[in-house]
Amino acid sequence: MKIIRWFDRHIEEALLVVFSSVMVSVIFIQVIMRLLDNSLSWSEELARYCFIWLVYIGISYGVKKQRHIKVDVVLVLLKDKGRIILTIIANILFILFALFVIRYGYDIATKLLSFGQKSPALSIPMGLVYMATPIGMGLTLIRLIQNLIKYIRALLGKDEVDERTEAERIREDVLE
Repeated sequence: MKIIRWFDRHIEEALLVVFSSVMVSVIFIQVIMRLLDNSLSWSEELARYCFIWLVYIGISYGVKKQRHIKVDVVLVLLKDKGRIILTIIANILFILFALFVIRYGYDIATKLLSFGQKSPALSIPMGLVYMATPIGMGLTLIRLIQNLIKYIRALLGKDEVDERTEAERIREDVLE
């Protein structure tokens, strides 16, 4: 049970640290190698693929922390329950989008895996690179469902949520 709880709390952070560490290290090594009049043929490709994975895992992390950029003009005009209801509607729409992306992203990735297409420099299956889409959006879907449950519980009066808008959070962060 502790392992599952750890994964729930830290999987995005762990993956983001791994991918960003690999990306930065490889780019740094490439710069050093170029200073020595040598070059690595695979470094830019690996950095690019790590960046792709970073983006999709980062979407999930943004949903988990509720820090995505959004227009909250309507939220400012609404009171407590109205904000919660609008947030629930937005999460449901995001869930539908995530399901769409997961389905078609998985289809594309499995087709590329079945074709056997390999990357030019690293010779890794391109389907693995494209799996970033369904895996990242799958994690996003899990986080969206968790948020949806939290907001529904808050609407029913069983939980409390942070109902501040993003502008209010930023303003308080700046003032601290």
